Amino acid sequence: MKGCPLRCLWCHNPESQKSEREISFQSSKCIGCGWCFSACPNGCQRMEGDKRIFNRNNCLRCGKCAEKCYAGALEIVGREMKVDEVIDEVMKDKAFYDTSGGGMTLSGGEPLFQPEFTVALLNEAKKNGLHTCVETCGFASYNVIDKIRRNVDVFLYDLKETDSQKHEDFTGVPLGPILENLIKLDAAGNKIILRCPIIPSLNDRPEHISKIAEIANGLNNVQEINLMPYHPLGQSKAERMGYEKDFELKSFADSGEVNKLHEKLASLCKVHVRIE
Repeated sequence: MKGCPLRCLWCHNPESQKSEREISFQSSKCIGCGWCFSACPNGCQRMEGDKRIFNRNNCLRCGKCAEKCYAGALEIVGREMKVDEVIDEVMKDKAFYDTSGGGMTLSGGEPLFQPEFTVALLNEAKKNGLHTCVETCGFASYNVIDKIRRNVDVFLYDLKETDSQKHEDFTGVPLGPILENLIKLDAAGNKIILRCPIIPSLNDRPEHISKIAEIANGLNNVQEINLMPYHPLGQSKAERMGYEKDFELKSFADSGEVNKLHEKLASLCKVHVRIE
C-alpha cells in the first residue's frame, strides 16, 4: 500500500512513501518518440535542445503521459482498488497458499497508514480462510493495531534503530510509540517477527545489536529476528520518482560484517536469528 509516516534515509521502496499516484520516469528507456510531449496537458514533458526535461513542479500526476509510452520510460505508480478487487486477485493463488502454507501479506509503505482499508481487507481475507501477515513500522495509534490484530497471524514488525535520537534522525519519527506498540502487541499474544535493517555507517553498531537482543528477550511472542542487509536498489527508484536523496550509498552491505553482527545477535538471543 502506498503511504508511509516514516522517511527512512535508506528507504528501499521510495515509490511507496507518498499515498497519492505518482509518475516514474526512467530516462535511459526514453527513445525520444515525442508522444508524451503532446499528451501532457501542462507541457511538463519536452525537449530543450538535446536535453530531455520532465518538469515535476507543474505535473498534475494525471498519468496521460504514461498511457502510451511505448518504451516504458514513463510509468504510473499507484492505483486505487476496492477490497473485493484485491481479494479476487489474491484468491487466484489460493491453491498455492494451501500447499505451501503461505497466504496474504500486507506491506507498503505502511498498511496502518490506511487503517480502514486494512481492517476491511483483513476481515475479508479471514472470511476466505487466508493466512495473513502485516509488515509494519509500528508507528500508529495502538487502537488501529488492536482493531486488526485478531485477523493477523504474524506481524512482521520493523525495529530499525534502538537509540531514540538516532531513530528520529534516521526515520523522521520518534522511537517511543513504536516500542510501546510492540510491547502491547506482544502482551496481547500476537506472533511477531522482528525485522531489523542493517545500514552501513548508520546502525551497524554492536551496541545496537545488543539492544535488539535485550528488547527481543524481554518479549514472549517473538518467533524470530530477521536481519535485512542494506541494498542500493532504492537509489535508482528514488531517481525515477524525482526524489532528492539524503543518504547515498551505492554498494551492498558487506556480507562479512553482516555475518559478524548475525553471530553476535544469535549468541545473545533466545530466538532464532537469520539473515534475509
